[in-house]
Amino acid sequence: MTLSPADFSLAGKTAIVTGANTGIGQAIAVGLAAMGARVAAVGRSPVDETIGLIGTEKALPVRADLSTTADHQRIIDETMAWAGSVDILVNNAGIIRRQDAIEFSEADWDAVIDTNLKSAFFLSQAAARVMLKNQSGKIINIASLLSFQGGIRIASYTASKSGLAGLTRLLACEWAARGINVNAIAPGYVVTNNTQALREDPDRARAILDRIPAGRWADPGDIAGAVAFLASPAADYVHGVVLPVDGGWLAR
Repeated sequence: MTLSPADFSLAGKTAIVTGANTGIGQAIAVGLAAMGARVAAVGRSPVDETIGLIGTEKALPVRADLSTTADHQRIIDETMAWAGSVDILVNNAGIIRRQDAIEFSEADWDAVIDTNLKSAFFLSQAAARVMLKNQSGKIINIASLLSFQGGIRIASYTASKSGLAGLTRLLACEWAARGINVNAIAPGYVVTNNTQALREDPDRARAILDRIPAGRWADPGDIAGAVAFLASPAADYVHGVVLPVDGGWLAR
Protein backbone atom coordinates (compact mmCIF):
# COMPACT_ATOMS: atom_id res chain seq x y z
CA MET A 1 0.00 0.00 0.00
CA THR A 2 1.35 3.41 -1.03
CA LEU A 3 0.03 6.18 1.18
CA SER A 4 -1.60 9.26 -0.25
CA PRO A 5 -3.47 12.20 1.29
CA ALA A 6 -6.72 10.44 0.39
CA ASP A 7 -5.89 7.71 2.91
CA PHE A 8 -6.34 10.26 5.70
CA SER A 9 -9.45 11.92 4.28
CA LEU A 10 -12.92 11.38 5.70
CA ALA A 11 -14.71 13.00 2.75
CA GLY A 12 -18.05 11.37 2.10
CA LYS A 13 -18.16 9.71 5.54
CA THR A 14 -20.70 10.26 8.28
CA ALA A 15 -19.65 10.16 11.93
CA ILE A 16 -21.66 10.01 15.13
CA VAL A 17 -19.85 11.54 18.12
CA THR A 18 -21.44 11.25 21.56
CA GLY A 19 -20.79 13.78 24.29
CA ALA A 20 -20.06 16.29 21.54
CA ASN A 21 -21.28 19.36 23.40
CA THR A 22 -17.96 20.13 25.12
CA GLY A 23 -14.39 19.06 25.85
CA ILE A 24 -12.94 16.00 24.13
CA GLY A 25 -16.17 15.18 22.30
CA GLN A 26 -16.44 18.66 20.85
CA ALA A 27 -12.80 18.59 19.72
CA ILE A 28 -13.32 15.18 18.07
CA ALA A 29 -16.47 16.33 16.27
CA VAL A 30 -14.75 19.46 14.96
CA GLY A 31 -11.65 17.49 14.00
CA LEU A 32 -13.55 14.84 12.03
CA ALA A 33 -15.47 17.55 10.21
CA ALA A 34 -12.19 19.27 9.33
CA MET A 35 -11.07 16.01 7.71
CA GLY A 36 -14.19 15.99 5.54
CA ALA A 37 -16.80 14.04 7.51
CA ARG A 38 -20.39 14.96 8.18
CA VAL A 39 -20.94 14.80 11.95
CA ALA A 40 -24.00 13.95 14.00
CA ALA A 41 -23.14 15.69 17.27
CA VAL A 42 -24.89 13.94 20.16
CA GLY A 43 -25.29 15.56 23.54
CA ARG A 44 -27.52 15.46 26.58
CA SER A 45 -27.24 19.25 26.71
CA PRO A 46 -27.39 21.58 23.68
CA VAL A 47 -24.62 21.16 21.11
CA ASP A 48 -25.11 24.60 19.57
CA GLU A 49 -21.51 25.68 20.08
CA THR A 50 -20.21 22.55 18.37
CA ILE A 51 -22.60 22.99 15.45
CA GLY A 52 -21.45 26.59 15.13
CA LEU A 53 -17.81 25.52 14.97
CA ILE A 54 -18.52 22.95 12.25
CA GLY A 55 -21.28 24.67 10.28
CA THR A 56 -24.88 23.60 9.86
CA GLU A 57 -24.30 22.13 6.41
CA LYS A 58 -21.95 19.48 7.83
CA ALA A 59 -23.33 18.93 11.33
CA LEU A 60 -26.54 17.52 12.78
CA PRO A 61 -27.51 18.24 16.39
CA VAL A 62 -28.94 15.21 18.20
CA ARG A 63 -30.23 15.58 21.76
CA ALA A 64 -30.03 12.26 23.61
CA ASP A 65 -29.51 10.89 27.09
CA LEU A 66 -26.74 8.29 27.02
CA SER A 67 -27.42 7.18 30.60
CA THR A 68 -30.02 4.78 29.16
CA THR A 69 -30.38 2.80 25.95
CA ALA A 70 -33.74 4.36 25.11
CA ASP A 71 -32.38 6.89 22.59
CA HIS A 72 -29.89 4.66 20.79
CA GLN A 73 -31.99 3.61 17.82
CA ARG A 74 -33.27 7.17 17.39
CA ILE A 75 -29.67 8.42 17.15
CA ILE A 76 -29.02 5.96 14.34
CA ASP A 77 -32.33 6.68 12.62
CA GLU A 78 -31.90 10.46 12.70
CA THR A 79 -28.38 10.16 11.34
CA MET A 80 -29.48 7.81 8.56
CA ALA A 81 -32.36 10.11 7.61
CA TRP A 82 -29.97 13.08 7.47
CA ALA A 83 -26.95 11.55 5.75
CA GLY A 84 -27.96 8.12 4.48
CA SER A 85 -25.11 6.30 6.25
CA VAL A 86 -23.31 5.69 9.51
CA ASP A 87 -19.63 5.14 8.81
CA ILE A 88 -17.95 6.16 12.06
CA LEU A 89 -19.09 5.96 15.68
CA VAL A 90 -17.13 7.61 18.48
CA ASN A 91 -18.33 6.54 21.93
CA ASN A 92 -17.10 9.50 23.93
CA ALA A 93 -19.96 10.30 26.33
CA GLY A 94 -18.91 9.65 29.89
CA ILE A 95 -19.33 10.71 33.49
CA ILE A 96 -17.29 10.32 36.67
CA ARG A 97 -18.10 10.06 40.38
CA ARG A 98 -15.50 10.48 43.14
CA GLN A 99 -15.66 8.86 46.58
CA ASP A 100 -13.54 6.57 48.72
CA ALA A 101 -14.21 2.95 47.77
CA ILE A 102 -15.44 2.16 51.29
CA GLU A 103 -18.15 4.83 50.94
CA PHE A 104 -18.96 4.44 47.22
CA SER A 105 -22.71 4.27 46.62
CA GLU A 106 -24.62 1.87 44.40
CA ALA A 107 -26.30 4.82 42.71
CA ASP A 108 -22.93 6.33 41.69
CA TRP A 109 -21.72 2.91 40.55
CA ASP A 110 -24.76 2.32 38.34
CA ALA A 111 -24.82 5.83 36.87
CA VAL A 112 -21.22 5.60 35.65
CA ILE A 113 -21.38 2.01 34.40
CA ASP A 114 -24.64 2.68 32.54
CA THR A 115 -23.28 5.75 30.74
CA ASN A 116 -19.66 4.78 30.16
CA LEU A 117 -19.92 1.07 29.42
CA LYS A 118 -23.44 -0.25 28.89
CA SER A 119 -24.43 2.62 26.62
CA ALA A 120 -21.24 2.34 24.56
CA PHE A 121 -21.89 -1.34 23.92
CA PHE A 122 -25.52 -1.01 22.88
CA LEU A 123 -24.91 2.05 20.71
CA SER A 124 -22.08 0.15 19.02
CA GLN A 125 -24.49 -2.72 18.47
CA ALA A 126 -27.06 -0.40 16.89
CA ALA A 127 -24.45 1.23 14.64
CA ALA A 128 -22.95 -2.13 13.67
CA ARG A 129 -26.28 -3.32 12.33
CA VAL A 130 -25.92 -0.60 9.69
CA MET A 131 -22.17 -1.04 9.18
CA LEU A 132 -22.39 -4.81 8.73
CA LYS A 133 -24.75 -4.38 5.79
CA ASN A 134 -22.06 -2.31 4.08
CA GLN A 135 -19.16 -4.44 5.35
CA SER A 136 -17.50 -1.19 6.42
CA GLY A 137 -17.29 0.99 9.49
CA LYS A 138 -15.10 2.43 12.24
CA ILE A 139 -16.02 2.33 15.94
CA ILE A 140 -13.74 4.25 18.29
CA ASN A 141 -14.24 4.10 22.03
CA ILE A 142 -12.82 6.72 24.35
CA ALA A 143 -11.20 4.71 27.11
CA SER A 144 -8.75 6.13 29.67
CA LEU A 145 -5.42 5.67 31.42
CA LEU A 146 -7.67 4.01 33.99
CA SER A 147 -8.11 1.21 31.46
CA PHE A 148 -4.53 0.32 32.47
CA GLN A 149 -4.24 1.66 36.02
CA GLY A 150 -6.32 1.66 39.17
CA GLY A 151 -6.73 5.30 40.04
CA ILE A 152 -7.95 6.70 43.35
CA ARG A 153 -11.53 7.32 44.56
CA ILE A 154 -13.13 6.56 41.17
CA ALA A 155 -14.17 2.92 41.47
CA SER A 156 -16.95 2.87 38.90
CA TYR A 157 -15.02 5.01 36.41
CA THR A 158 -12.02 2.66 36.57
CA ALA A 159 -14.29 -0.36 36.21
CA SER A 160 -16.12 1.18 33.24
CA LYS A 161 -12.97 2.19 31.39
CA SER A 162 -11.28 -1.16 32.04
CA GLY A 163 -14.43 -2.82 30.74
CA LEU A 164 -14.45 -0.58 27.68
CA ALA A 165 -10.91 -1.67 26.79
CA GLY A 166 -11.95 -5.32 27.01
CA LEU A 167 -15.10 -4.65 25.03
CA THR A 168 -13.03 -2.95 22.32
CA ARG A 169 -10.95 -6.09 21.90
CA LEU A 170 -13.98 -8.39 21.92
CA LEU A 171 -15.84 -6.43 19.26
CA ALA A 172 -12.69 -6.27 17.14
CA CYS A 173 -12.43 -10.07 17.31
CA GLU A 174 -16.07 -10.48 16.25
CA TRP A 175 -16.30 -7.79 13.58
CA ALA A 176 -12.84 -7.31 12.04
CA ALA A 177 -13.42 -9.93 9.34
CA ARG A 178 -16.80 -8.33 8.58
CA GLY A 179 -15.37 -4.92 7.70
CA ILE A 180 -15.66 -3.05 11.00
CA ASN A 181 -12.61 -1.68 12.79
CA VAL A 182 -13.10 -1.36 16.55
CA ASN A 183 -10.38 0.50 18.45
CA ALA A 184 -10.06 2.83 21.42
CA ILE A 185 -8.17 5.91 22.52
CA ALA A 186 -6.94 6.14 26.11
CA PRO A 187 -6.52 9.86 26.86
CA GLY A 188 -4.14 10.96 29.55
CA TYR A 189 -4.89 13.95 31.76
CA VAL A 190 -6.87 16.39 29.63
CA VAL A 191 -8.12 19.87 30.50
CA THR A 192 -11.87 19.17 30.65
CA ASN A 193 -14.76 19.48 33.08
CA ASN A 194 -14.11 15.92 34.31
CA THR A 195 -10.62 16.87 35.53
CA GLN A 196 -11.52 20.21 37.08
CA ALA A 197 -11.45 18.79 40.61
CA LEU A 198 -7.92 17.46 40.06
CA ARG A 199 -6.66 20.69 38.52
CA GLU A 200 -8.04 22.67 41.46
CA ASP A 201 -6.12 20.49 43.95
CA PRO A 202 -2.60 22.00 43.93
CA ASP A 203 -0.85 18.91 45.29
CA ARG A 204 -2.56 16.46 42.92
CA ALA A 205 -2.18 18.78 39.94
CA ARG A 206 1.55 19.18 40.58
CA ALA A 207 2.08 15.44 41.13
CA ILE A 208 0.32 14.68 37.86
CA LEU A 209 2.22 17.29 35.87
CA ASP A 210 5.56 16.14 37.29
CA ARG A 211 4.97 12.64 35.87
CA ILE A 212 4.00 13.68 32.32
CA PRO A 213 7.12 13.60 30.12
CA ALA A 214 5.53 16.08 27.70
CA GLY A 215 5.43 18.61 30.54
CA ARG A 216 1.81 19.65 30.11
CA TRP A 217 -1.76 18.43 30.40
CA ALA A 218 -3.41 17.53 27.11
CA ASP A 219 -5.69 19.82 25.22
CA PRO A 220 -8.87 18.15 23.86
CA GLY A 221 -7.53 18.73 20.37
CA ASP A 222 -4.64 16.38 21.13
CA ILE A 223 -7.14 13.53 21.27
CA ALA A 224 -8.92 14.47 18.05
CA GLY A 225 -5.90 13.73 15.85
CA ALA A 226 -5.62 10.14 17.05
CA VAL A 227 -9.35 9.61 16.54
CA ALA A 228 -9.16 11.03 13.02
CA PHE A 229 -6.38 8.56 12.19
CA LEU A 230 -8.31 5.55 13.50
CA ALA A 231 -11.39 6.72 11.57
CA SER A 232 -9.45 7.04 8.31
CA PRO A 233 -8.62 4.48 5.59
CA ALA A 234 -4.99 4.68 6.74
CA ALA A 235 -6.02 2.63 9.80
CA ASP A 236 -7.91 -0.08 7.89
CA TYR A 237 -5.63 -2.81 9.27
CA VAL A 238 -5.71 -1.56 12.87
CA HIS A 239 -8.05 -3.67 15.03
CA GLY A 240 -8.54 -4.02 18.77
CA VAL A 241 -5.98 -1.40 19.80
CA VAL A 242 -6.27 0.75 22.92
CA LEU A 243 -4.01 3.66 21.99
CA PRO A 244 -2.73 5.85 24.84
CA VAL A 245 -2.58 9.56 24.04
CA ASP A 246 -1.04 10.59 27.32
CA GLY A 247 2.05 12.75 26.80
CA GLY A 248 4.21 9.76 27.78
CA TRP A 249 2.52 9.07 31.14
CA LEU A 250 2.53 5.29 30.77
CA ALA A 251 6.15 5.31 29.61
CA ARG A 252 7.33 6.51 33.03
